[in-house]
Amino acid sequence: MSSLLKGLSKDIVEKISSIKKEPKWMLEFRLKCLDDYTKMHLPKWGPNLDELNLNDIESYVFPKQKIAKSWAEVPNEIRKTFDELGIPKAEKDGLAGVGAQYDSELIYHNIKSAVAKKGVVYLGIEDALKSRKYGKMVHEHFMKLIQPTDHLFAALHGAVWSGGSFVYVPPYTTVEFPLQAYYRFNAPGAGQFEHTLIIVDEGADLHFIEGCSAPKYNIANLHAGAVEIYVEKCAHVKFSTVENWSKNMYNLNSKRAIVKDGGSIEWVAGSFGSRVSMLYPMTILDGNNSSCEYSCVSFSSSEQNLDTGVKVLHKGSNTRSLINSKSISKDGGKNTFRNFIKVEKDAKNVKSFTNCQSLMLDSESISTTIPFFDIRNNSADIMHEASVGKISKNEVDYLRARGLTEQNARSLIVRGFTNNISKELPLEYAMEMNNLIRLEMARNS
Repeated sequence: MSSLLKGLSKDIVEKISSIKKEPKWMLEFRLKCLDDYTKMHLPKWGPNLDELNLNDIESYVFPKQKIAKSWAEVPNEIRKTFDELGIPKAEKDGLAGVGAQYDSELIYHNIKSAVAKKGVVYLGIEDALKSRKYGKMVHEHFMKLIQPTDHLFAALHGAVWSGGSFVYVPPYTTVEFPLQAYYRFNAPGAGQFEHTLIIVDEGADLHFIEGCSAPKYNIANLHAGAVEIYVEKCAHVKFSTVENWSKNMYNLNSKRAIVKDGGSIEWVAGSFGSRVSMLYPMTILDGNNSSCEYSCVSFSSSEQNLDTGVKVLHKGSNTRSLINSKSISKDGGKNTFRNFIKVEKDAKNVKSFTNCQSLMLDSESISTTIPFFDIRNNSADIMHEASVGKISKNEVDYLRARGLTEQNARSLIVRGFTNNISKELPLEYAMEMNNLIRLEMARNS
């Protein structure tokens, strides 16, 4: 497998843009991001990233073929990987459309005709970028929510992004079944930098599912993708993610949504695997009566540091945010949850509730909650709860008396702990989350 040179340079950025035959404005944007990147440094807070040498990360992996129109056209070795993940079956059984990315490029993208007839657009973002019909829309929205100057990995993403999806749902259109994108990372020592851009117009409704996985290598891999979601007036978006990264992965993703008057967004996430995660989806409640919900499960074990959380900016009046975080730690794993809630001066009658629950499976693991509030309107009602617990011996003994092994009893208790979040996922993903919990519980038990 051939790839571009390691690290990041003007030559590499220009070559990526040339390979993709992008419009001039995108090349100029990439080079501006590169300039921002050279002026920035690794964050001084959060997990230690000293072992991540960005000069050793390959920015782009050449695709083995062009994007396929059917699964039969996908090369056998790649198709086998996605068959094992159940992607073709999921598309047939209950999805409105599917995108599949292998390393740096999409290898398959499809939307069901009945959904397309409603005017719903689901394209690879690079196709949308070069499209006469949607190119202007991409230009107007691309990295406007996530700014390249936000942090080092946003600038890196802007310079070398590759692959990803573009979704547009027209006004008052409901997509009855979810759209799904699945990202498979297979190249050792490489980075994956997909960009997802979702625009849901007034009164429309969408559920988008994102799945991620990778095999384990002895060298570091980097995931620094980006998700931007525009939720227009009275529209609704549910964005679900199950991440099953290998434990050599640095998962440094950025996700951000803006919600207009009366709109709402739900974030549902399961975070498994990765050596280090720094992931903090942000919602800007820009319109009056807008709302967001965030539900997340994270599971850390030996040598893992999962630093996750959520940011909510309340700009509109009568806005609501509900945050429900659950973490499980075992074998010395570290979980940190950070929530940042800001209420602007003119945002009246804001309500925000955060509930963080941690389950510790041994005395070596660490769980930390770090809340931060910036409240500039006295009418706001802000609540934060946090609790830490462990598995009761009485509970284990009760289940063992009914025929379960100790390992199965502990696994069942953990799955019960996460049940109210896993049930928010489609059945296949809820089953995957439960299987991941079972596998994590079985390791070193």
